[in-house]
Amino acid sequence: MHIRPTETEYAPFYAGYVSLVPETDILDLLDRQIAEVRSHATAVPADRETFAYAPGKWTVREVYGHVADAERVFGYRAVCISRGEQASLPAFDEQQYVARSTFAGTPLADLVSEFTLLREANLLALRRLPPTTWSQMGIANQNPISVRALAFIMAGHVRHHLRILNERYTLR
Repeated sequence: MHIRPTETEYAPFYAGYVSLVPETDILDLLDRQIAEVRSHATAVPADRETFAYAPGKWTVREVYGHVADAERVFGYRAVCISRGEQASLPAFDEQQYVARSTFAGTPLADLVSEFTLLREANLLALRRLPPTTWSQMGIANQNPISVRALAFIMAGHVRHHLRILNERYTLR
């Protein structure tokens, strides 16, 4: 069991993601999301992988690629902060990351495999952390953030994008 992060542990931008996670056993939720993401992706018909619901919006593949990118960034930040990094970690411009990616031409199954491996690696790292490290604070994109908040943000970010895929891409 873990304590939910307080609003002082993350930038206001992340409040929406944290609010999507009422659970306190964050490690269990992060683990369960692997199967949820796999199941969701398996239900996407092959001809819908390159679908975008409006001009200028990401394709289904790009959304899943973005989710993997964010998992990588949030996990990296959590490890750095847990190790006592004092420097401000760089910003993450998701629009530029997707624009410079090869997600559009990458099969959805490969993107889901990448996310799965990243999540499993992040879980291994998070499970080893002593309880006191979860509240450790660092700086990312010039804003204070805790290791605990990053774990909740990881989970909320996945929920946010699965919801968007369900509602706007009508995949379920």
